[in-house]
Amino acid sequence: MEKKRYPEKTNRNNLPPKEPKDFIYGARTVIEAIEADKQIDKILLKKGIDSDLRNDVTVLAEQKGIPMQTVPIEKLDRMARNLNHQGVIAFTSVITYEDLDQILLKLHESGKEPNLLMIDQVNDVRNFGAIARTAECLGVDAIIIPEQGSARINSDAMKVSAGALNHIPVCRVKHLMDAVHMFKQQEIKLVSCTEKSTILAFEADLTGPVCFIFGSEEKGITPRIIRFSDMEVAIPMMGHIGSLNVGVSVGIVLSEAVRQRLTK
Repeated sequence: MEKKRYPEKTNRNNLPPKEPKDFIYGARTVIEAIEADKQIDKILLKKGIDSDLRNDVTVLAEQKGIPMQTVPIEKLDRMARNLNHQGVIAFTSVITYEDLDQILLKLHESGKEPNLLMIDQVNDVRNFGAIARTAECLGVDAIIIPEQGSARINSDAMKVSAGALNHIPVCRVKHLMDAVHMFKQQEIKLVSCTEKSTILAFEADLTGPVCFIFGSEEKGITPRIIRFSDMEVAIPMMGHIGSLNVGVSVGIVLSEAVRQRLTK
């Protein structure tokens, strides 16, 4: 019996390819977006590209503190799928980043003790969305991330966060150490959560003005940040596996902090 053949899927209406939702492309389009103060997570530039428009993109991005990365043209071609990217692609953000100084000022004026979360080198979008959902549910006032090495806050992150990213401020700083120094000056306790600590989170005082710091599962927290921390805490591990997903770790430690505040 002859095998039944199915027709190839075609674009019946001969429509152009769908526009991507999470990035924009083309030097002029990206320049206009930056000048209009659109929220941009990151800009990818073709390696070796050299033009006036490319230089304009670079200058504007540096002025706005937008991270940039040079990549092979093949990567841009795969992303843009036959669209004329001109060697420039910009990832857009679904949120508006908040200013950390303003967040701290508002907390001070309201008389509320800061309850902050710093995420170091966590670049998985779904992990970040889950962390944001947990943080919002457990009363975190703001999430602090670095310009480089952090997950893009796109539609996937928003979906996994169950909309929490619409409610919890996210502050993007050039270097996390800038935020660390600011917290030290304002006497906000820095608590690094690492499995290498001999102090368990349940034994530590997690009340008062505090910023909890979590790193990626692969790299952990940057050693310099740990050195500046006021405290290191760990989660007790009873099984054979010696580590937890970072999102789960955030939930455990923040839950203990909530318990301590409610029973203080």
